[in-house]
Amino acid sequence: MTTAPLPRWSKDRANAWWHAQPCPVGCNFLPSSAVNFLEMWMPDSFDRDTIARELRWAAEMGLNSIRTNLHYLVWKHDRDGLMARFDWLLQTASDMGLSVMPVLFDDCGFGGAEPVYGPQPDPVPGLHNSRAVASPGRAAVTNRALWPEFHAYLADIIQTYSTDPRILAWDLYNEPGNRMIFLPGGEYAEHDPALSPHSKDLMESAFAWARAINPHQPLTVAAWCTPIPGDDGAAFDDPIDRQALALSDVITFHAYCDIENARQYVTQLQEHDRPIMITEWMARTIGSRIQDQLPLYHDMNVGAYNWGLVKGRTQTDQPWPRELEVLHGKVRAPELWFHDLLWPDGRAFDPQEVSIIRDLTQKPSRAESIRE
Repeated sequence: MTTAPLPRWSKDRANAWWHAQPCPVGCNFLPSSAVNFLEMWMPDSFDRDTIARELRWAAEMGLNSIRTNLHYLVWKHDRDGLMARFDWLLQTASDMGLSVMPVLFDDCGFGGAEPVYGPQPDPVPGLHNSRAVASPGRAAVTNRALWPEFHAYLADIIQTYSTDPRILAWDLYNEPGNRMIFLPGGEYAEHDPALSPHSKDLMESAFAWARAINPHQPLTVAAWCTPIPGDDGAAFDDPIDRQALALSDVITFHAYCDIENARQYVTQLQEHDRPIMITEWMARTIGSRIQDQLPLYHDMNVGAYNWGLVKGRTQTDQPWPRELEVLHGKVRAPELWFHDLLWPDGRAFDPQEVSIIRDLTQKPSRAESIRE
């Protein structure tokens, strides 16, 4: 006999979960010593000293959560080691008052190469996220014969931590269907469009596999396709996005945009009547800024995770390729970092940003004030 998948959480359950904790304000975390998530988690390059130091800095500035990606290949080659390292990170973060939102799959292979287990190449000078690799890898996603291994990976991790209070939520798949490749010289390319239907199916399978475990934490996948400035197209109208929103217990989304569009996207997503978190945002040179948008998200009771913490080997302080910046209606501003909050010695890139984060995380949001 087969058991029908459990339904997603009711709105009442999702909102009760949300009301039982502070509104999360966090960052996407990759230590400055790692060029990608493979390098972060492999045994010879898992940098406990740097991770502990940088998580302490995150907590000291007022953040209360992190979002971070695991990688299937590390689980495949060193399952017990990965679990031990992940548990260490969970406890280190928890000791500092930081919850964790793990991400299990990811199509963002901006470096263009398929992931290979082992030492990772150094970054391409000046190129944003030049060695980013997908998990399990774009080519692997299209190979359905490998999917039982992907199922085993997801089930092992979620089952092990299904009742762990250190886990805030499970982000099952980062940007399914993202085919972008960043090229030197300011250009970009795209991976084979045949990836997208496989990504959609893997995302749906990931929800079904996770539902069968029925973890205490909510499940989500972020909607991420937004129109470029000047385009009248609807946000989050891609088939993958629509399905992600329909399957998620709590609503998550990505948006690198100005404040007017940010407000519009939140208003649109409020129609779902579920908790909302933006799990990627903040890109200074295209108008996505701490100074105006974090107060907006706070006032609208939206959890917010900016991209990046400490300037490092990912080089995400560098801008997107110039062609992408132009599409977003902005031009390069060399004096501004694109992402990231801190220098490698812990100094703030912009002290005003840190002051705003501390101020907002020390007072309740408007919705929290009403509840009180």
